Amino acid sequence: MSVLVREMTSADLDSVLRVEESSFTMPWSRASFREELALTDTRYWAVLEADGRLLGFGGIMVLDDEAHLLNLAVAPAFRREGLASALLAHLAVEARSRGASRLTLEVRPSNDAAVALYREAGFITEGIRTGYYPDTHEDALIMWTGDLAGQESSAALDAISARGDRALLSLAKDSADLPRGELLLAIETSCDETAAAVMRDGTDLLSSVVASQVDFHARFGGVVPEIASRKHTEAIVAVVDEALSRAGVRLGELDGLAVTHGPGLVGALVVGVAYAKGLAFATGLPLVGVNHLESHIFANLLADPTVAPPLVALLVSGGHTSLVHVPAWGEYRTLGSTLDDAAGEAFDKVAKALGLGYPGGPAISRLAQQGDSEAIPFPRAMLRSGDFDFSLSGLKTAVVTHIAKERAAGRDLAVADIAASFEAAVVDVQVAKAVRAAEELGVRTFCLAGGVAANARLRESLAAALGAKGVRLSVPPLDLCTDNAAMVAAAAHFRLARGDRLPLDAEAVPNLRLGQDMSGHVADV
Repeated sequence: MSVLVREMTSADLDSVLRVEESSFTMPWSRASFREELALTDTRYWAVLEADGRLLGFGGIMVLDDEAHLLNLAVAPAFRREGLASALLAHLAVEARSRGASRLTLEVRPSNDAAVALYREAGFITEGIRTGYYPDTHEDALIMWTGDLAGQESSAALDAISARGDRALLSLAKDSADLPRGELLLAIETSCDETAAAVMRDGTDLLSSVVASQVDFHARFGGVVPEIASRKHTEAIVAVVDEALSRAGVRLGELDGLAVTHGPGLVGALVVGVAYAKGLAFATGLPLVGVNHLESHIFANLLADPTVAPPLVALLVSGGHTSLVHVPAWGEYRTLGSTLDDAAGEAFDKVAKALGLGYPGGPAISRLAQQGDSEAIPFPRAMLRSGDFDFSLSGLKTAVVTHIAKERAAGRDLAVADIAASFEAAVVDVQVAKAVRAAEELGVRTFCLAGGVAANARLRESLAAALGAKGVRLSVPPLDLCTDNAAMVAAAAHFRLARGDRLPLDAEAVPNLRLGQDMSGHVADV
């Protein structure tokens, strides 16, 4: 088992972003990390990996005789094991070798674990940055070490270095003692992404490949089912082969197969189901059918293995908008759903009306950051309906009507304001109903899932509103929000252990409900 700390490269960024997005409410973007890696004169970034799996990372900026700790994060499943100590000690040594005599950082006072680590490493608080964090306006503690070459700082850093070394040795030993775990190949083709992933034991993602069709559908302003089916057929063999190759796994080494068998576009689902059944027939491997909505909820478990029911999940995507109560894994009660358009569908239609292209969600979110969310009082449909249902069709019509009136009056469209006001109207209703559902059901964990979970305003607003009620919000990293096969593998791991199997005469089920098995039975809870 190889466990080491080494310098970060651009090839690490997918894994780095996964850890970053599972660690912070305002994660750095890929572009930010790329810019940092290009600044080789003043920056140094390191990753901690075990057998090629990235478990944590950190970076420093060195200017003159001072070094600034820019970021430090460890994957949720490996926290409180001493790995952050190993990374911090490594960065401190690098800072000293580059001529720094002191090390500084900012940290949230509420981050007790981080503050404790830094104090143990010899940092002391020397100031406060008021309202430093824009998501919560929380202050930041400004912490400094003493002279890194001094006796006191050296002793503190030596102590955390020793702890870090013990953690790395323990990780290497524990991993070497583990038996080889269950290997699953999962396939996802429910809409316009052809995806395959290989996973060990339900959480150890060995590969994840996604072939997006977005460029083929963009000219039509939305997904064309016939094109989606054809592109899945063209891509699926290469995508599965690539997933196996990246994982370094042969078909004969697998313990099972998994496939999304609903809900979704029937023609798209048929491609994945037929291919998976063919593999199962040829290899004799057990085949597990996974509900697409269930797999989106399990994406939260990949980002944070400590997530556990009872919980409430908000599923928001191009095809679905619903609130779901999950009292136990595998048990689902839909509290409410959209009565007309899904959230992602509304984003796409409004973006099309504004001439922003497809997909509409990212385009509207980018523009909304430049606009005034209170400029146009778009309706908050069903905000006070007393139930957990949603309606977005009326809001979409209100936006289109506003655009038509502005054009008829000869006024230029305030596109950024329209985008910001529309986004706020969507988010306000979803956040209000999410908070009420969490309160009424008394859950302490809330999961956000689906492609629209990538919307920054929704993530930040939910985090603030639920946090004020003492409810923990789990949000997958961005690459696990959109359709992918890693989440299918995570859900399949649970179902395989439970003995669930998809028979080889099973068909795709485009309107499959959460909790519905292949006999059509829905488990009420």
